[in-house]
Amino acid sequence: MRWKGWEKVPLTIPDPAAPGNTRTVDAIAPLIISASRSTDIPAFYGDWFLSRLREGYVRWKSPFGGNPVCVSFAKTRVFVFWSKNPSPFLPCLDALDRTGYNYYFLYTLNDYEKEGLEPGVPALNERIDTFIRLSRRIGNGRVVWRFDPLVLSDRITVGDLLEKIRCIGDRIAPFTRRLVFSFVDIEKYMKVRRNLQAAGITGAREFTENEVEEFCCGLASLNRRWDLTVTACAEGRDLSRFGIGRGQCISSDLMVREFGKDRVLMDFLQPAGQQVLAGSSTASDALRWLKDPGQRNTCCCIVSKDIGEYSTCMHLCSYCYANTSQESARRKYAEYCLNRDRGIFHDTITG
Repeated sequence: MRWKGWEKVPLTIPDPAAPGNTRTVDAIAPLIISASRSTDIPAFYGDWFLSRLREGYVRWKSPFGGNPVCVSFAKTRVFVFWSKNPSPFLPCLDALDRTGYNYYFLYTLNDYEKEGLEPGVPALNERIDTFIRLSRRIGNGRVVWRFDPLVLSDRITVGDLLEKIRCIGDRIAPFTRRLVFSFVDIEKYMKVRRNLQAAGITGAREFTENEVEEFCCGLASLNRRWDLTVTACAEGRDLSRFGIGRGQCISSDLMVREFGKDRVLMDFLQPAGQQVLAGSSTASDALRWLKDPGQRNTCCCIVSKDIGEYSTCMHLCSYCYANTSQESARRKYAEYCLNRDRGIFHDTITG
């Protein structure tokens, strides 16, 4: 059994060709919404998100071209928020809770302050405090710590990375249950290399096998006192001997544990007639029929629909693949802010 694609529903939207009129289109109606791999919606576009939630849909534009796609929230059961600074979004949680949607956060909490790789994020201590506040607000099972990516350079060693992770983990381990990390992927994404070089990060490179071994041994040692579920994102290597599993950020296991009373969602994750194999996990079984075809082969996330937009994130991270340029991101964000201050929210982030 394989995933067949999201259900489509009729959606009535304003007709741009005839102001004041409407038209009906076919919209996809995902059960799981990713918000977003492409940009930090909680940090910068929370007002837009709540506005679109009230309207019941967004229009998504692919970064690779083609016609925009209308995405209806009519069937949505879970929102997965990706953020490096959800602090501006915390006041929105009461309104989100009243809608009845399930949600959780993938909170990327890195420490590249000294190296200046993430110039747009708040100070590390502030981000750690936000992590703890968020966890206390929604529960430690619904805030996943991501350290992503792990970057080596002339100035950053494996030992440095382990020390950065130790300092963060010792403070936030009681406030999460999961750590997801990834090794930087430079060879496949030349844009990442160019961005790092432009930021003055010399010698940025991928991990050797010996460095992978060194890092994973060190992380396993740290996790003996944290007791977190540790996984590697989009990683082809088998790291199970270190107690490290294959990463699943959009995670069936997490949803079953946190939202198990949602029968519609549970029926989607474990369809009637689909037998769970003895000794296997929900994640491995769900992956057989719910693997996201839009992600890399090594990505273990289940299917979701992303609603973000490239070149809109103002964190301006040096390793980012989703911003064409910092100038483009700044221009688009300035346009968004101008519209937001006028109370105008388009069906896409930038209109």
